Amino acid sequence: MRRVIVWRHGETEQNAGGIYQGHLDSHLSERGRAQATAAAEALAGRGVSRLVSSDLARAADTADALAGRTGLRVEHDPRLREIHVGQWQGLRHSDVAERFPDVLAALDRGEDAARGVTGERVSDLQVRVRAAFDELVHRLDAGGTAVVTTHGLASRALVADVVGLTYRQAWLSLVGLRNCHWAELVEHRTGWRLESWNVGVTGSVGSVTDR
Repeated sequence: MRRVIVWRHGETEQNAGGIYQGHLDSHLSERGRAQATAAAEALAGRGVSRLVSSDLARAADTADALAGRTGLRVEHDPRLREIHVGQWQGLRHSDVAERFPDVLAALDRGEDAARGVTGERVSDLQVRVRAAFDELVHRLDAGGTAVVTTHGLASRALVADVVGLTYRQAWLSLVGLRNCHWAELVEHRTGWRLESWNVGVTGSVGSVTDR
């Protein structure tokens, strides 16, 4: 059985400050670097043979922590970036809530609305993250384990698509991955199944917000 561990990046100053990031190339905070180090130590013993990451710094730097312990080369894939949030990028959550209440209400209902007027819909996001996943799996040896380092909303959208949930089902039933936590997908005879969700290292809990 092949396995894919979907790993959210460590905390950033923007996570801590309640700021929408989207495609901002933000870096890990000091706490985020500590989270990545602790999580990498836990994942290093999982027999990982492929390590693929979003090319945004917060994900790439998280992946580097695992690469440093396994000797694996990080393969960067821009298709694994977070959802593009358009005009919301760089804004505080409170500012967006004040200026775009109707859009946020639609998102809370699980509707596939565009983020920030000019940003992506989840359906757009799912197309590109699933393409990256399928390409990775096609090249993963039987019985192999891969780690995909990505982002909060990207991880939930990917896992939902792989196991056959609609995004609305996933949005209403799964809390987002916390910083530096992961989900594990396992390939069975009948398809991919979600074996675990929001797994992390004790003491490394970070923001749960999908931003």
